[in-house]
Amino acid sequence: MCGICGAIDFGGSGGASSLVRRMTPTMFHRGPDDEGYLDDGPISLGMRRLSIIDLEAGHQPIFNEDGSVGVVLNGEIYNFRELRKQLGDLGHRFRTRSDSEMVAHAYEEWDAECVQRFEGMFAIAVWDGRGATQHSALSTQHSADARGPSEGTLFLARDRLGIKPLYYTEMSEIRSQTSDIRTPTSDLRPLTSDLRPPTSDLRPLTSDLRPPTSDLRPLTSVFLFASEVRTLLASGVVPRRLSRSALHSYLLFGSVSEPMTLVEGVLSLPPGHRMTIPLGAQTTAARPEAYWNIAEGGRGDGATGGRGDAEKLGRGDGETGREPGLDGNANHKSGIPKLETRNSKLETAPTRVRELLEESVRRHLIADVPVGVFLSSGIDSTALAALASREVSGVHTFTVAFPEKEFSEAAIARRTAKQFGTTHDELMLSGDEMLAQLGEAVSALDQPSMDGINTYFVSWAARQAGLKVALSGLGGDEVFGGYSTFRRTPQYQRLAALGVRLPDPVRATMATAMSGTGDALARGDAARKLAALWSQSESLPHAYFFARALFTPSQVAELLTEAAGTNHNALWWHWLAEGVEQTSEMDHFSAVTCLEARSYLVSTLLRDTDSMSMAHSLEVRVPFLHHPLVEFVTQLPARLKLRSGTPKALLVAALEDLLPSEVINQTKRGFTFPWATWLRGPLKEKMERGLSEITPALREVLKEKSVRAVWQSYLAGRTSWSRPWSLYVLNEWVKRNLG
Repeated sequence: MCGICGAIDFGGSGGASSLVRRMTPTMFHRGPDDEGYLDDGPISLGMRRLSIIDLEAGHQPIFNEDGSVGVVLNGEIYNFRELRKQLGDLGHRFRTRSDSEMVAHAYEEWDAECVQRFEGMFAIAVWDGRGATQHSALSTQHSADARGPSEGTLFLARDRLGIKPLYYTEMSEIRSQTSDIRTPTSDLRPLTSDLRPPTSDLRPLTSDLRPPTSDLRPLTSVFLFASEVRTLLASGVVPRRLSRSALHSYLLFGSVSEPMTLVEGVLSLPPGHRMTIPLGAQTTAARPEAYWNIAEGGRGDGATGGRGDAEKLGRGDGETGREPGLDGNANHKSGIPKLETRNSKLETAPTRVRELLEESVRRHLIADVPVGVFLSSGIDSTALAALASREVSGVHTFTVAFPEKEFSEAAIARRTAKQFGTTHDELMLSGDEMLAQLGEAVSALDQPSMDGINTYFVSWAARQAGLKVALSGLGGDEVFGGYSTFRRTPQYQRLAALGVRLPDPVRATMATAMSGTGDALARGDAARKLAALWSQSESLPHAYFFARALFTPSQVAELLTEAAGTNHNALWWHWLAEGVEQTSEMDHFSAVTCLEARSYLVSTLLRDTDSMSMAHSLEVRVPFLHHPLVEFVTQLPARLKLRSGTPKALLVAALEDLLPSEVINQTKRGFTFPWATWLRGPLKEKMERGLSEITPALREVLKEKSVRAVWQSYLAGRTSWSRPWSLYVLNEWVKRNLG
């Protein structure tokens, strides 16, 4: 696990090296063990390394035999040993045991198609100098020649689900590095980054880290990429300008939707995308290209457990299309539903899920450092603890507990740990302790989010226990249907379809009634969502997004100082709409899985997990998002994944002999902190002060009166804690990063 960054100076001024040496130190928390640089004419790469595999020899950048291909990698390639053997059989020779060296040889052998062979979480940058004049790229000294344009290329790629982040920007018309750095749209604001390498206990501090300002030569056009948005800001050439379009998506969903960021001009390389940039060009000619999407999944023969296997299971001799799924017959040992169908092939679905999960956990345990498991009382983390304990004796588990017993999952987690024989730790977190560390936690967010603080403290607990790697159950709800969105979305679709058939006055009248009093389906915030869906279904690309909305479109308009206008031209809208189009032929269950993966999963959960865990130099791995498993389950018929009264029925059927009955039979609750209690108690004063002092960059676009009204609405019990909390985090993030 690492932090990576790079720069291409298209103008040939020799400034790329200086930019990268400004950016790289800001990622110390992502890789406190090592650093490295590659300089070749117009391009420079930098990295910070968290040593997980081949601790001594895995230094980056890492190269092929003749030094013509160099790689920096953030993440893990779990099948690197198999690929290394294939490449060895093809004549490649290796100097280390690292997965990053395998990437260099894989790119040398298969070029951009190499990513199709990778299983894992990754953001990679490959310098390909095979077309350039040969020179000593293997050198990683801290100075660079100002060579002329190279004939080489830069290749960037991100893993299929977007587990690891990668951001980029292209700046032009940069006149100077201090007072007059410009793009066609705005001026650069003073650098105010509050990142600083952590001290020996690996906890972030609040002091400023200001990169040097005297070594950057004038630039005309530059391309930058990095693992963090804040690293790009630290370059000194990216304007600290708020993206109003991205702000709109944040208010709608509580996080900025892919592929945008809250910084104007800074974009995310989307999940399952790659990009190749010629170094000899005058500007970036390439654009992101998709190599995978969850809706299509695997296309092959099912060898990896993807679409091929799933389609075979969905077909049968004489099949009528009414595949029965999990019926009411119970397994005699545990009372878990057993798969019974008229088609014997369908009975293999739980077996295949079990095999894929076992293989995924086995791969995710590969490390040369201790590995643990985040353990709550839920099915997903319990499943991982069960499988991991079968692979590693005494595997480490840990749980965050609260004095508020109704929120604490510690008791069940403790009994689960005892059953599986794990080494178990608990971290007790009170509201007062949360208050003391809240500033550090918010500062760790690379982009603002209504979520994420949970992961900050869980990651801190894991690091305190001496771990460098932890497995998380993240992804289980999206793949196996654990969210209420799987039930609500079909209802919302029917409601939207009915609403558009009615005259506008009738729709408006009924929407007002829904919003004010609620109905049999929902009340309060949920009722307001239904009212928005009824009257403004066209304001979001699909009914699903109303179920996921934080503020409704009309509430967002009320918060903004100017009319929002249409979002249909925004990049985030196109990203979500494209996902809707890709799922048009899927059943409702699989469609929601794909939409969850394209929105909430990647834009909130995975992004927050990455930034909050790496703030503590902890690598978090997510076995439920191993793409062979995701492909297989997503392409299965919905009936195989549904069972009334049984949450995540297919997962339960696959692990029926391992999961404790109290975990399966408990009422589902997401792992969350007691925010509603804390916001009325120890955090109340901080919240009120924060929401009454809107930072200038936001004051231009947000109505302060409307922001305060949200807080008052919460205190009056008319809205949930998540809405004022999201505005507080937004304000704090903008204050720290955009001024």
